Amino acid sequence: MTAGGSASMEDGDGKGGLRAALGGLTTRGRSFLAAGIAAAICAYVLGQGDLLRVGLLLTVLPLVCATVLLRTRYQVAGTRRLTPSRVPAGTEARVHLRVENVSRLPTGLLMLQDRVPYVLGPRPRFVLDRVEAGGRREVSYRVRSDLRGRYPLGPLQLRLSDPFGMCELTRSFSAYDTLVVVPRTQPLPPVRLAGEASGYGEGRQRSLALAGEDDVIPRGYRHGDDLRRVHWRSTARYGELMVRREEQPQRARCTVLLDTRRIAYQGTGPDSPFEWAVSGAASALVHMLERGFAVRLLTDDGSSVPGEGEGGFAGSTQESADSAGLMMDTLADVDHSDGGGLSRAYDVLRGGNEGLLVAFLGDVDDEQTAVAARMRQRSGGAVAFVLDSAAWMHGGASDAELAASEERLRRLRESGWTAVAVGPGADLAQLWQQAGQQSSVAQSALSGGTTGFTGGWS
Repeated sequence: MTAGGSASMEDGDGKGGLRAALGGLTTRGRSFLAAGIAAAICAYVLGQGDLLRVGLLLTVLPLVCATVLLRTRYQVAGTRRLTPSRVPAGTEARVHLRVENVSRLPTGLLMLQDRVPYVLGPRPRFVLDRVEAGGRREVSYRVRSDLRGRYPLGPLQLRLSDPFGMCELTRSFSAYDTLVVVPRTQPLPPVRLAGEASGYGEGRQRSLALAGEDDVIPRGYRHGDDLRRVHWRSTARYGELMVRREEQPQRARCTVLLDTRRIAYQGTGPDSPFEWAVSGAASALVHMLERGFAVRLLTDDGSSVPGEGEGGFAGSTQESADSAGLMMDTLADVDHSDGGGLSRAYDVLRGGNEGLLVAFLGDVDDEQTAVAARMRQRSGGAVAFVLDSAAWMHGGASDAELAASEERLRRLRESGWTAVAVGPGADLAQLWQQAGQQSSVAQSALSGGTTGFTGGWS
């Protein structure tokens, strides 16, 4: 990512330029000016001609420096390159700055400064020596944030100083970049859940019907196509060789549900339960996309990402890559919602063909447990990671709270969920493995003790 622009080191003539130059006097310049005025006053009172000449010299020197600096015609171009522009939380990115002197005069001493939010680290400052006409200088610095979000970088500022250090003028570029800090993701182990096909394969519905001549969707002949697939009726109609399309298998689907309700979480910061849930959702999205699933992100307020295509799921491989970036960008910005329930997310889920449902839930009461139980009826398989915010905040829960939490988990499991409790600082990879073990046990019980799997998610 690159941002650029040019800045002129000339304010022009007039009162506005002179005022800007006087405003750029450094501490040294102001001290000289004050000392000169004081010496001139003393010389006038005491009648000392030599002291008056010293006072005039001290007064004129910073004014001359400011005037010369003001009338110097410098044209400086600057660019910024950010690599990479999207990084996980806790990972460094490098910012490359390039300054080029596009004027015919060499510059004096340049001080380069880039504005960055405080969470990315200290504000970077660089001192550049004289830059010859047509010359360029390149510097770089690193930024890092433990908090996900979008952070603006810029604008870039240049300070030009005279050789005596009496005056400094600041010029700013208008362009800026944005660093996107996405949640941390964790590699997840391959596990299987019975009842859901994995990745590409024959789905319950086919994308193209080829049962009869009226259902055939032909396309133009391509080199290497089997001549046995030539559709002669379409060939005669269009005047060019047409072939039958191959039947396209439907991709297995997965919906990752993230509970963002403000009342469902306590605490803030990188180690809060909400940030764990966001990171868990990101890890699940990446894992399922790598396994060939068509994935979408769903929040409790009913917002679905990517939101385009069939059912809001990612489509082809290229679309999946774009959708993955879109979903990670969404998770970089996601914040608490003011909603009180999961009913909107329930309404988004349709009947029976939504594939696998992976939910990251905060504190749920009896009413929201019932809503989540009904969600299971609208998916092919369901896994829930339920966080107990009280245990995260206080390091443990009372006996009554533990009993209530276990009761809600039991109700979810009875409705068909693979429900896993998430304790403080839990490791998602271990919980993922635990979910697979629970699913295999439940499938064995339903099939009378057999341990084979007819399908799975990985």
